[in-house]
Amino acid sequence: MSFKFNGDDHIQLAAPRDCVNSTERFSDRVDTYVKYRPSYPDAAINYLYNTIGLNATSSIADIGAGTGIFSRLLLARGSKVLAVEPNQAMRDAAGKESGGNPHHQIISGTAEATGLPDESVDYIVCAQSFHWFDRSATQSEFRRILKPGGKVILIWNTRLTSGTPFLEEYERMLHDYGTDYTIVNHTNITKESLLSFFREGGLIEERFPNRQVFDFAGLRGRLLSSSYCPNIGQPNYEPMIIELQHIFERNNQEGTVLFDYETQIFWGEL
Repeated sequence: MSFKFNGDDHIQLAAPRDCVNSTERFSDRVDTYVKYRPSYPDAAINYLYNTIGLNATSSIADIGAGTGIFSRLLLARGSKVLAVEPNQAMRDAAGKESGGNPHHQIISGTAEATGLPDESVDYIVCAQSFHWFDRSATQSEFRRILKPGGKVILIWNTRLTSGTPFLEEYERMLHDYGTDYTIVNHTNITKESLLSFFREGGLIEERFPNRQVFDFAGLRGRLLSSSYCPNIGQPNYEPMIIELQHIFERNNQEGTVLFDYETQIFWGEL
């Protein structure tokens, strides 16, 4: 069985800043984002702590932290997380979801201007966010805020687009009805495409399987969390939801479908 991948508006290495406002792109989808976006597998988090070296005393900057999906996994391990996020609605959701954890500091900032002090963090993580950054400015800023020997970790949940009839039909639907899906679509993230951001010879890659299981309400919510899904009242909204229902009816097994990903981790020193 072969698979193709898509980051689902999250893996375009050349950030589409000319065609969308990436900071505000998800402002009207925060609730569905919190509820339906995937988390990350335990094996991937264990890899961060057992292999890369994160621990309970680490100071970690989560850049482009969004609603805090990844931050909360680090907080659960006892780490201090400085969550940098430019979108106010996302920051509000992250604060609500973390329940006032004293190790969770939420900061209004960007990858290019985090507002963090020089040499203040042990690790930088970017989960589903690095593709939106200006790479040159981000590299300079990350070098400034990292402690000597600090590491950068880039993480994506990459949606599989083939390998099962459901995955392939869902992908075709996005091409047919998505508002700007072809713009935010991507070629696969590769180690080679990221080499220039890291110190020469130091980039390491690892991958882990990940999965969500959805009934129709969950599948609909997952679709609505995507920035290229039309909003209610837009021309393609109703046809897209009807097609989603048909796809679910054709492919569900005992009332659910399998939404599969590969979690990719790229890390090293700058």
